[in-house]
Amino acid sequence: MSTLQMVIADSVTITKRNALKIRRAPDLLGGVVMLPIVFVLLFTYVFGSMISLPGMSYGEYLLPGIFVLTIVTGAQITGYTLTQDLQKGVFDRFRTLPMAPSAVLTGQTLSDLITNVTSIVTMAVVGLLVGWRINGSPWEAIGGFLLLLLFAYAFSWVTATVALSLRTPEVFNNVATLVSFPLVFLSNAFVDSARLPGLLRPIADWNPVSTMVQAARELFGNTSAALPVPDAWPLQHAVPVSLLWSVLLLVVFVPLATRLYRRSVSR
Repeated sequence: MSTLQMVIADSVTITKRNALKIRRAPDLLGGVVMLPIVFVLLFTYVFGSMISLPGMSYGEYLLPGIFVLTIVTGAQITGYTLTQDLQKGVFDRFRTLPMAPSAVLTGQTLSDLITNVTSIVTMAVVGLLVGWRINGSPWEAIGGFLLLLLFAYAFSWVTATVALSLRTPEVFNNVATLVSFPLVFLSNAFVDSARLPGLLRPIADWNPVSTMVQAARELFGNTSAALPVPDAWPLQHAVPVSLLWSVLLLVVFVPLATRLYRRSVSR
């Protein structure tokens, strides 16, 4: 078997292992299925009853933001699982097996990609039930879902890097929550970033989460001509900039996470 075939086979095996692990863990499974439903219903009926937008419903404006919120917070599964495996000595057992070292991280992030597919499908179905509609073309909608999954996959490598740096589940959860929630809420996910005061506005405008949300809104057709046009450059070119952000995160964090993993198993 060639090296490439070994890497692919081992990555598939680790992906299956982690997918089964999530299915058998009620707390993680609840985060994959139930949390997206709660987000959609809570924000649609609580915020939707108080916020009105010209030319469109708040639900249509909101759902792309919920998509991005869920994939950013859901990426914490990558880090949590890695820190658990570190604590239990699973990586040490992997090191004794005739397997490709890169398969551990690749399999972990691919299993999280499957998790994100489940979350996005769940949110899309619930969103359609509460009034969300895709107003763009079918090809644009497919592009929107694929771009969301690419961003989610790239963000999984970010959380993998953080987890391998911190090494314990408790510390990782605390740090990930402190970072992910400001990242999402200091964006245009729920309100127009132009309404934010002072320094918060440019921070939100250049936030990669804001760019991804804007790209999803454009591809799903969840925009209105009556709404003001964004004046920040990333939001004016949201789709290519979101693609660029995803590629940049992969270029930076894949080798960084791989290096930290090798350092962890060599101790």
